Amino acid sequence: MGNEPDIIDARGLKCPLPVLKMEKRLAQLAPGAQLTVLATDPMAKIDIPLFCRQNGHAIRIEAHGDATAFHILKG
Repeated sequence: MGNEPDIIDARGLKCPLPVLKMEKRLAQLAPGAQLTVLATDPMAKIDIPLFCRQNGHAIRIEAHGDATAFHILKG
């Protein structure tokens, strides 16, 4: 699969669905793996970074059109 990051397209989904999808995918990935989550729900900007901090994952956030892209590095 190379080192292309996994992408979860959670645009249009309401929290907690983006976080639940992210949590499920992260559980399948090895430490150091990258995951990008695209979300439009404003709550995701609070919930996703909070989940990452609580679970030791690094996160970088950027605007992505009408969505927010959360780039996560599994801890």
